[in-house]
Amino acid sequence: MIWRSTEKEHTLTNKENPFFSFYYSNQINFTSVIVCLSMIISTTKLNSILNNPNMILIDTRSFKEYSKDHIPGSINLDLFAFHWIDTTKQGIENFNRQTETLFSFVGITGEKKVVFYDEVSGMLAARGVWMLMYFSHPDVSILDGGIKKWKQENLPLETKANGSKPTTFSGKINSKMISGFEYIHNNLDHLKILDARSEEEFNGKIIRAAHVGHIPNAMNIDWNLNLNEDGTFKDDDELSKLYDIPKNSEIVTYCQGAYRAANTFLVLKKLGFENVRVYLGSWGEWGNRLDLPVEK
Repeated sequence: MIWRSTEKEHTLTNKENPFFSFYYSNQINFTSVIVCLSMIISTTKLNSILNNPNMILIDTRSFKEYSKDHIPGSINLDLFAFHWIDTTKQGIENFNRQTETLFSFVGITGEKKVVFYDEVSGMLAARGVWMLMYFSHPDVSILDGGIKKWKQENLPLETKANGSKPTTFSGKINSKMISGFEYIHNNLDHLKILDARSEEEFNGKIIRAAHVGHIPNAMNIDWNLNLNEDGTFKDDDELSKLYDIPKNSEIVTYCQGAYRAANTFLVLKKLGFENVRVYLGSWGEWGNRLDLPVEK
C-alpha cells in the first residue's frame, strides 16, 4: 500500500480555509523511551482524552477532506500549504517566524498537549510533530493509524468546522533537529543521509527538479516502508531491520519537501536514534541549486 508517496504541489494560501489568511521553554531532555511513548498516541488513548480542554487536536489534511468529516473538536491546518525550500540563514529565520505565527493562530502554548493526525500515520502529521519538537514542545504526538484507523474502529466523527483561540506561541529552537544545505555540503563525508523518496525519484527516473538523482552518499529507504498495510507504524523489530544503522550515527533525512523526511525522522526517534536532523529544503532546494553535487 502506498500512502501519498510524493509531496504534491504547494500553495501559500487556501481561500476556502480561514486559517490560511494568517501566516517554548527549555530544550527537553527526555529519555528515548519517554519521547517514543509521548510521540505516538493510539486511537484508544486519544478517544479517552477527546474532551480534555488542555488538548489541541489538529487535522493536517486538506480543508476539503476535513469538511467531509473529522475527529470531534479538531481544527484544520493543511501543512502542505506551508512548504519551505530556502535554507540559507535568512531562509531558516523566516521559516521560524512563519512557524511561530502558524502555531500562535491555532492556539498552541507550552502547557497544551498537541495531537496531529492525517489519513494514516502520514507525512503531514509527522511534519507537524517534527515542527513542534524543533521548538522543544514537551507534549506533542501523532495519531497512530490516523483517521483511517479511527473510522475503522467506528469512533465518533463530526462535520462542523472548529475555530481556534489564538495565542502567542514561542519556544526554544533545537538547532540539532534541522539541517540546511550548507551543513550537509560541509559534512558529506561523515553524515548518514537517508532519502525517504521513492526509488524512482532517487534514481532520477522521476524528475522533480533541475537535477535528477540524489544527494551524494545518500541511502534510499522509501518512507512507505515505515507503515503497515493499515497505515499504522510498524513495530520496532521490523523498523530496526529496515534502519540497520549504528545508533551513534549522525543522520539527516530528506525527501522532496521535508514531509516524508519528517515521517522517517519520527521513526528513527521511535527507535532511539538521538542525532537526527530533517533537511528542511530537501530535494526541492538541493536539486534546484546548480552549485551542489548530485549522484544518479
